[in-house]
Amino acid sequence: MQHRQIEAFAAVMTSGSASRAAELLSVTQPAISRCIAELERELGFALFDRIRSRMVPTFEGRMFFREVDSHFLAMAKLEAAATRIREFGAGELKIASLHSLGGRLVPKAVALFQKAFPRINVTLQVQSSSQVRDLVASGQFDLGLCSEEIDLNGVEHQHFADYRMVAVVPRDHPLAERAVIRPGDLHDQPLLRLDFDERLSRDLQAAFAATQVKPRAVVDVEYSATVCALASEGAGIGLVNPAAIPGLDRSGFKVLRFEPTLHFRKHLVFPPGRPRPQLVRDFLGVLAEVRNRFALQVDNS
Repeated sequence: MQHRQIEAFAAVMTSGSASRAAELLSVTQPAISRCIAELERELGFALFDRIRSRMVPTFEGRMFFREVDSHFLAMAKLEAAATRIREFGAGELKIASLHSLGGRLVPKAVALFQKAFPRINVTLQVQSSSQVRDLVASGQFDLGLCSEEIDLNGVEHQHFADYRMVAVVPRDHPLAERAVIRPGDLHDQPLLRLDFDERLSRDLQAAFAATQVKPRAVVDVEYSATVCALASEGAGIGLVNPAAIPGLDRSGFKVLRFEPTLHFRKHLVFPPGRPRPQLVRDFLGVLAEVRNRFALQVDNS
């Protein structure tokens, strides 16, 4: 059996005549009749009775058409699936992000992406950087955002953004009137100690040591947003990633420049050895746009 024979048979069954089938398929009526005759020889039974120039389906012909119809429905589903994959990727996007970017920047990018691709299901998980790496390395997630301090073996990665460290100070603290906070200002001050990565912790300790400064660590904290909340309550001064600040209630603390310049470095990570689907590339475009806008907000903090 050939596809053109099946197609001709289905066209006659749905249109009711060989002439209308020929119009549907843009061929001649003799071509339709020839395809039907060839198919009947292949099958070994008649598909139509020829009654006064009319083609009337036989019982066998009607039974065979049920199978043919199912075949064409399955083909239509395959074509629709191919269209969805071509236009929208696999229809699902899984993103993992560390907390400092997962509180504001990434959700904003997801919201904009959803407006452009409303039929795509997006999963967003906010985890630690090492958990983000593991989710992406295992292939469970399509992309992730994490800090540079983690071991990036087992994932493909690229630089995403650098954020300059800032100080957050309770609004009623004397240092809140300063334009810039330096290590010397923090001597014997209550410090909300953020869990920095190894590089950033080493650089900060070197800055304190250079001026023989010893802040009093009063609370150890994992996330920048938590430091801001504690500073707002007057618990101490913190040094944080400014990317975590937009969208927070800042009525209880001030954001001040910190010198020397120290940066939080963030990376994009991807599953190893896998081409990036169009859906991922589309999201990366939205993410870059939001990152650039977000940078202006951070700079103006």
